[in-house]
This record gives sequence, C-alpha cells and structure tokens, in this order.
Amino acid sequence: MSNTPFSHAMDHPAPTTQAAAAATPPVALTLEERLAFINAAMTVRLDEAKVAYEVNTAHIDTEPVDLADVVTVPVDTGLSPPPDLYPTPAAALLQRAHHRLLTGGWCKDALFDEDGASCMLGAVRAESGGDRGLESTAVTVLMDAIRRRFGNDVDSVPGFNDAFANSRVPIRMVDQAADLADARGL
Repeated sequence: MSNTPFSHAMDHPAPTTQAAAAATPPVALTLEERLAFINAAMTVRLDEAKVAYEVNTAHIDTEPVDLADVVTVPVDTGLSPPPDLYPTPAAALLQRAHHRLLTGGWCKDALFDEDGASCMLGAVRAESGGDRGLESTAVTVLMDAIRRRFGNDVDSVPGFNDAFANSRVPIRMVDQAADLADARGL
C-alpha cells in the first residue's frame, strides 16, 4: 500500500458497525406511528394517482355540470296559478307558461298532447289569452334566453323543445326567460 493521501478514499463501514446494526433488534412502532406511516404512504399513492388521472384524461373534452341539473327543489303542483311575481306582461306570461309546464306536463313534437301536456310554445300560446303581440314578445325573449345558454345555432323554440328527451332543460329555460323579460322590463 502506498502512503498517498488518496489510498483510503473509499469509505467502507467498519465490520463492527455492520455487526452492531445487525445485532440491534427492530424497534416496535406504536399503532399511531404505523397509522402515520400508512397515511403518508397512501397520500403519496393518491397524489400519484391524481396526476396520472389528469394526464390520462386531459384530452377528453367535457362540459361543466350545470347545478340547476343537479340541485332540485320541491315543485308546487297545486292547480292554482302562482302569484304574479313579475309586474311586466311578457315576464308574467312566461311565468304562467312555466307553471303550466310544471303542473300540466311537458310534451314534444306537438303543441299539446292527448293528455293535455304542452310544449314550450304551446304553454306560452295557451297562457297568452290570444294576445299575439304579447305571445310574440314572450317567444322572442324565450329565444334570446335559449341562445344565451346554447348559442345561435338554435333555430326555433319548437326545434329546441323537441331536441330534448325530458322536460328538465325546456322548463328551466322558460323560467330563465321570465327572469330575462323582467330584467328588460317587458
């Protein structure tokens, strides 16, 4: 062996250190310590899974959930119309049409069906009392409300109504149109 300063450059543990470490019995962990270790390990695994999920689904186009589709409230199914909440004629007409759809039922592919249910336009027409000017104003506001939410590709109220398999969205749009008409003072 040479006496150069680099002859002992590799550091190996001494045999007595290895033997001492092997002779030390493992320390028993308490339940709380084991749970803390498991919690830390699971947190790491869940974080990795979250990142993997985000990476694997980043290319999938999704639409945000509309809370109005999820959150529901009890519906007043009494036969009497609700009190007029809107002082303006078109807003009050749309409110009555909304109530008619809730209580009388909703249909598609016809203004009215054999059971008395109506489509969006049928409900507006029935509640207008024959006032074609008021009906036209209400339908115009209804189209504006629909286009605000669904874009300008919607051609007509009946076309929009008939595009749905259930009443949830069409009835909600009549209610939103009543709010819009009131905001416009119509």
